[in-house]
Amino acid sequence: MLMKEYRICMPLTVEEYRIGQLYMISKHSHEQSERGEGVEVVQNEPYEDPKHGPGQFTEKRVYLNNKLPSWARAVVPKIFYVTEKAWNYYPYTITEYTCSFLPKFSIHIETKYEDNNGSNDDIFGGEPRDEETEVCFVDIAYDEIPERHYKESEDLRYFKSEKTSRGLLQEGWIGTQEPVMCSYKLVAVKFEVWGLQTRVEQFVHKVIRDVLLLGHRQAFAWVDEWIDMTMEEVREYERATQEATNLKIGTFPPAISITETPLPSSARSGPNSAPSTPLSTEAPEFLSVPKDRPRKKSAPETLTLPDPGRRDSAFRLPSIFFWNSSPQPE
Repeated sequence: MLMKEYRICMPLTVEEYRIGQLYMISKHSHEQSERGEGVEVVQNEPYEDPKHGPGQFTEKRVYLNNKLPSWARAVVPKIFYVTEKAWNYYPYTITEYTCSFLPKFSIHIETKYEDNNGSNDDIFGGEPRDEETEVCFVDIAYDEIPERHYKESEDLRYFKSEKTSRGLLQEGWIGTQEPVMCSYKLVAVKFEVWGLQTRVEQFVHKVIRDVLLLGHRQAFAWVDEWIDMTMEEVREYERATQEATNLKIGTFPPAISITETPLPSSARSGPNSAPSTPLSTEAPEFLSVPKDRPRKKSAPETLTLPDPGRRDSAFRLPSIFFWNSSPQPE
């Protein structure tokens, strides 16, 4: 397992970002989805946790077979998807990702938001972690973004919000900007396959960093679109966008379950850090390989992965996940 802590500052307050985060995730997911590819919302419901209190539970399936390189498409089924389960107790969230084809692969993200410039070195003090955990600061204005994701309208060096008058972020803005908040993310990537573990975990962290950079850039670049929204308005926007996205990727009817009454905690599994049943690591029954099936001699012994140090790597996971995407309770 490889764990890193990411700190991403934005010229917003924690209370403002409560709405901005939901708007950004919904809009971005819809933009990045196409028929057969994208995010299907499976569940979206209130959730009560004995430790963290009232929150929201969301389960999504991220379909991305066509986003994989040719060598990966040759060995994974067409129903390949990543499952996202998120527990949102804003300003604290837990998000977990598991893979329908790789049961030994998982990503666990804990996020805390504070109104500061990333100066809290003990924000995850109560969480078990390696003393050597790397802390990565992400600058949404000046860190290099993959060329395929660059948009001039989202370049925060030249963007200025008309409604808030914030923007035209100068070098060193994190130390001088008011207001400023920080998104602290403790990310653990696990890929328990001998011979591939280190390289895959390093590569996934590179992808996660790029996704976090893009998402937080967009949250501020779109600030004039959401800054005047109420929680009720952004929830309605989220519902409408989720339905449109499900239709866009070919889910008929939209597989959304949004309830107003909390369901019993036994109705769904909680995250590993929550006082409930952990996620299963077993592969779905229909993907299980019969034990008595002989192995083909032509089966590859190894897979060649792209170099995680190259920005032009052919393996690109879509940036429609790695954020907590559950709405928060009022």
